[in-house]
Amino acid sequence: MRRLTSPDAASRSKGGQRFVLLGLVLASAYSLFPVYWLMIAATKDRVGLYQSNGLWFSGWHLWDNLQQVFTYEDGIFLRWTANSFLYAGVGSLGGTLIALATGYGLARFDFPGRGAVFACVVGSFLIPIALLTLPLYLLFSAIGMVDTPWAMLIPCLINPFSVYLAKVYTEATIPFELLEAARLDGAGELRIFFSIVLRMMTTGGATVFLLAFVNTWNAFFLPLTVLRGEENWTLNLGLYNWSGKRLESGIDVTSLVLTGALLSIIPMAIMMVAMRRYWRTGVTLGALK
Repeated sequence: MRRLTSPDAASRSKGGQRFVLLGLVLASAYSLFPVYWLMIAATKDRVGLYQSNGLWFSGWHLWDNLQQVFTYEDGIFLRWTANSFLYAGVGSLGGTLIALATGYGLARFDFPGRGAVFACVVGSFLIPIALLTLPLYLLFSAIGMVDTPWAMLIPCLINPFSVYLAKVYTEATIPFELLEAARLDGAGELRIFFSIVLRMMTTGGATVFLLAFVNTWNAFFLPLTVLRGEENWTLNLGLYNWSGKRLESGIDVTSLVLTGALLSIIPMAIMMVAMRRYWRTGVTLGALK
């Protein structure tokens, strides 16, 4: 039997779809407009940046700006890029492994105080990171880790929100029966985790890693507090220092800052595209048997 739909209902349905589509278009335009402006600004020289229309091209000086970015101050931009990849890549990878192991333990092991531990985890990611920066600085200063890569890597290894996501994903994808069958076959807990659990949590692990990577890549207040020497700075901190030189020493490096900011978002775009297939797998996983 075919269900008949009245003309009024069909008209209301189409109107609702158009309204939702219009909202999505406006939200996309609002989100992409800063990127569009940044791309336009990175192609201009100093004169075009200040005297031309900010929403359209004025000459093509992108290659000159790129050359200046990579050669300014003996190529310190490349060092900052390598530091950002180190902190975001290594820190997020280690933090993801710890979060998956912790979330798996909270979801599939029964031990005294499990509820209290989970409550502490939930309460921890409700605390703003800015409130923890000063205690972290005092701690690292006492043990001599200020202005070292460890001052950035260690905080990246502990992320309560990632633990929460890992626990929720474990409860949804790892059945008790599978773990019991593996134990009956003689597999130890470490083998079960690395051989079975991690492979089944690929989608969740990719999400946790991406969120941690973006958060560390965009971090500003923590590196500003614990990193002093330029050789250990991140991209955000280095570009912030360049933007201040325009006022401190009379050197106008605005074009370099804008070009560097454009380059800094490219790894985020690549990461999003690379991780997309894992999310697609996770979305279709529930429809397959």
